[in-house]
Amino acid sequence: MRILALDSSGLVASVAVVEEEQTVAEYTVNYKKTHSQTLLPMLDEVVKMIELDMDTIDAIAVAGGPGSFTGLRIGSATAKGLGLALDKPLIHVPTLEGMAYSLYGTSGIICPVMDARRNQVYTGLYRAEHTFEAVEGQMAVPVEELARRLNDAGEKVTFLGDGVPVYRGMLEEKLAIEHYYAPAHMNRQRAAALGTLGLKYLLEGRSETAAQHRPDYLRVSQAERERKERLKES
Repeated sequence: MRILALDSSGLVASVAVVEEEQTVAEYTVNYKKTHSQTLLPMLDEVVKMIELDMDTIDAIAVAGGPGSFTGLRIGSATAKGLGLALDKPLIHVPTLEGMAYSLYGTSGIICPVMDARRNQVYTGLYRAEHTFEAVEGQMAVPVEELARRLNDAGEKVTFLGDGVPVYRGMLEEKLAIEHYYAPAHMNRQRAAALGTLGLKYLLEGRSETAAQHRPDYLRVSQAERERKERLKES
């Protein structure tokens, strides 16, 4: 089976083609361009480089959120458009599950951390030493709350994600457990990991049509919060 994977949920844009036994191609960029400028050109380059016949794709895995509202919309719109054009199913892979899966084989708890602003993070707690499972699913919580949950769990934890450099100081102050940080080559979103987990989900029957796909934002956007505040004041 062959999966096309797209991840534009955070600062990183990543495109990959994965099969059951290998990653065929991966193109990942962590640079200050918007995903609307990068994602489709990256996909086009991958298609050309491996001479990919898009009809041979079995499904399209997409980072389904949480993450950047704009980034998620771009990724979802791209995946939906391809799904409709190619008549292929979509695999909605929760962003934090895809991130955690990139550390498959790590003992203890894997904790992806994405900056959600206002001293909050998008996070979840996962195990992936031999099998992949969620200890606590995706959530948006204050950094202090995350530290408390990890201290209560009392296990070794490995962090990754763009929230680490932002909140590392706060975590260091509050954590009373053994903790580590993923190295540079695996500490951000990787479409190859997302696609490999997506293939697992597809084989388990977890797919949807392009028309059914909706991103999972976990919380309302800043624009929506501001609109509600204005309505309260009026």
